[in-house]
Amino acid sequence: MSCTETLREQGYRLTPQRLMILSTIHGSDHHISAEEIYEQVHAKYPQVNISTVYRTLELLKEPSLVTETDLGGGKLRYHSLENGHHHHLICRKCRQIFELDEAVLKPVEGTILRKYGFKPDLSHLAVFGNCVECRR
Repeated sequence: MSCTETLREQGYRLTPQRLMILSTIHGSDHHISAEEIYEQVHAKYPQVNISTVYRTLELLKEPSLVTETDLGGGKLRYHSLENGHHHHLICRKCRQIFELDEAVLKPVEGTILRKYGFKPDLSHLAVFGNCVECRR
């Protein structure tokens, strides 16, 4: 089911602002900040303000249409789950970001469920540490 179908099914109005924000997130080839979303949407639709972007992001996080991830650097980043989920290893020293294969997390998910009776949402994860180059 698409983001727009999910929102409509849950009784949310599909305002032009929401559709533009969704389109901007979905069309981004990287994780995008609220400020970047605002700049792109505001350029096409000057009536949109930053608070509309933040409210819409909160709305989109609730039904898990968008993930919010701290990739470091002091800004939260957003990613459409329609674009698939993936995971990151982030070096604290050089700030390089590596993709983490989802298969690595399957045993962790099972262990958390068995040991704690807790079903983790591992659809989007950022793990901080130091890369091999920075550990030398």
